[in-house]
Amino acid sequence: MADKQWYFNTVTEQPELGMISPVQHRMGPYKSREDALRAWEIVKERNAKWEEQDRRFYGSDYHSGQ
Repeated sequence: MADKQWYFNTVTEQPELGMISPVQHRMGPYKSREDALRAWEIVKERNAKWEEQDRRFYGSDYHSGQ
């Protein structure tokens, strides 16, 4: 049996061990409870990285949908 992974519940703002919440209410999986608690921070970091990659790929005139 595989080890359970951590998820972050976007409604309760709490980490959960295993897929407890409905899929539309969770982010993850994460390797640790601490990573799950940082879910929003991790999302912001990844989004910033991807935005920069898009700007480099598409050029300085690139505008995200935001």
